[in-house]
Amino acid sequence: MRYAVVFASMTGNTRLLAERMKEMLPREQLIYWGEPAEPAREADVLFVGSWTDKGTCCPAIGDFLRSLENKKVFLFGTAGFGGAQAYFDQIAGRMGENLGESNTLLGHFLCQGKMPQSVRARYEAMEQNERTKAMLQNFDAALSHPDEADLQALEQAVSRCLTQL
Repeated sequence: MRYAVVFASMTGNTRLLAERMKEMLPREQLIYWGEPAEPAREADVLFVGSWTDKGTCCPAIGDFLRSLENKKVFLFGTAGFGGAQAYFDQIAGRMGENLGESNTLLGHFLCQGKMPQSVRARYEAMEQNERTKAMLQNFDAALSHPDEADLQALEQAVSRCLTQL
């Protein structure tokens, strides 16, 4: 079975997840690792990851997912907001909507990821109320993510995926 890890990472969070997958997948079967590119399509199983853009994957990953046919796909990514599995499941669901019916979705993993300081500055410039206080608290909580617990949870999710093959 040939694998590819395809990802887009704006802040390095999703790249960190992709690096952990690269370490754990059988090296001799990993044929591609990187941003969306034609050689990745040669894999039997694709691990496709993205940062969250307006509640779904970024446009480059959406385009890549729509181009796949007859592939087994595992989705992964990071979101600045979150902490709740239901929220991550919604994002994964929207990402998966980009896959055509000939593909098989093997599962997904999303976790919180830190955001750039410019986001915090934007929140601080907003009118301060309960909503903006919650946004600032979320920003601060995200600073340590993805952390080691997130990476271990990713490993478990990928291991479960591999047992399905």
